[in-house]
Amino acid sequence: MAYHADATDLTDKEILTWEGFGAASRDLSQAVVDTGFDPQCIIAVARGGLTLAGAMTYALGVKLTDAINVEFYTDVNETLPDPVLLAPMLDTDSIAGQRILVVDDVADSGRTLGLVIKLLRGFGAEVRSAVLYAKPRTVVQPDFIWKSTDQWIVFPWSDQPPAQRGE
Repeated sequence: MAYHADATDLTDKEILTWEGFGAASRDLSQAVVDTGFDPQCIIAVARGGLTLAGAMTYALGVKLTDAINVEFYTDVNETLPDPVLLAPMLDTDSIAGQRILVVDDVADSGRTLGLVIKLLRGFGAEVRSAVLYAKPRTVVQPDFIWKSTDQWIVFPWSDQPPAQRGE
């Protein structure tokens, strides 16, 4: 079974620790505050953006949060032809006119982030985006980026295989 960090054949990897994640989520949140953008809701791009979005809701004092499920990566360096929205879907009726911060772990190609931003703006939301990492090839430049890298990223929440029965 492959998992996100199963990249033993890659020698150049960016490794984020839990401690580094804490500092990164706070830095990103401060960057949002410093611009004056005051989101009413934070939407995580699941699964990668869930942990960061949770941390940022507390750092920004935002109580409204949701997630949008998008599948694109199927394995290390393997993607579907296009990002695909998965159920359950967002409550789009409540999005119109809202200031929304979309949060993900990485803007790699940027296609997932682009899909989500376009969808939310289509429902009349004012949308900004925040990511821990952006790759040089991203087609969507996030509004807030903690760090740029061209390496494969190992996140602390996905650095081990899924738990197995009996462990």
